[in-house]
Amino acid sequence: MFSLMKAAVGGLAGVCRACGHRQGPLFSHLKVVTAGLKTHEIPPDYSDVFLPEKPKLKVMNKVPNLTKAKKEMKKLRDIQGPSKAANTFSIGQYAIVAMGGGYLHWGHIEMIRLTVNRKMDAQTTFARWRIRAPYKPITRKGLGQRMGGGKGAIDHYVTPVCYGRLIVEVGGKVELGEVGQFLTEVAKKLPFPAKVMSRESLAAMHKKQEEIEQNNQNPWTFKEIVQGNMLGIRRVVSPIEFHNRGRFTGKFHLPGRV
Repeated sequence: MFSLMKAAVGGLAGVCRACGHRQGPLFSHLKVVTAGLKTHEIPPDYSDVFLPEKPKLKVMNKVPNLTKAKKEMKKLRDIQGPSKAANTFSIGQYAIVAMGGGYLHWGHIEMIRLTVNRKMDAQTTFARWRIRAPYKPITRKGLGQRMGGGKGAIDHYVTPVCYGRLIVEVGGKVELGEVGQFLTEVAKKLPFPAKVMSRESLAAMHKKQEEIEQNNQNPWTFKEIVQGNMLGIRRVVSPIEFHNRGRFTGKFHLPGRV
């Protein structure tokens, strides 16, 4: 059987006298791998990118400069819902974006600064903070104290972060493959879910959310149910949840909710 197939193929193909390769209707559709020039992509144009004088992240104060510290309540609304500030790019091209709410301690901020400053190339890359230094006081009582006696003393300060806020912004004459590795390493160590995104990916995420809301075929959305007070749901829905249309549960974001 094999000899018959070989004879049939040999009958359909001939041998070129110049190069010695087989020619014919069967071999005309086969891909021949040969050595040659490789086509590379055109490198991006960085002619309009200017690096600042101090490209690295600066040190943030561990304690705010206050004449008299004032104690505060926990306030879940500080980390609940979408961020209203620093939710878009300013001068950079890539950033670490928070996918949920949480508190950043001074140790987290210092970890971000050391990792980014050590692993980035200051000749072609710059980084900028998009968060404030720790300013929210957190109180704590000493070990072994009895209940009562008022609010405890201030132990440390934190920075509240909401969904969609940019933590660190990186830019310069670089691509995502050059800075994405250490930015992902930093994002995994944060106390809330975070993701490394570019200008294009952030705009695509917002556009996808808008398309989901516009193309929704289910008439019973969260807004319609709450406005109609179906099954008395207004008794258990807070004004913040109604304002955010149920897209957040505490500090967590629900991407599929419309």
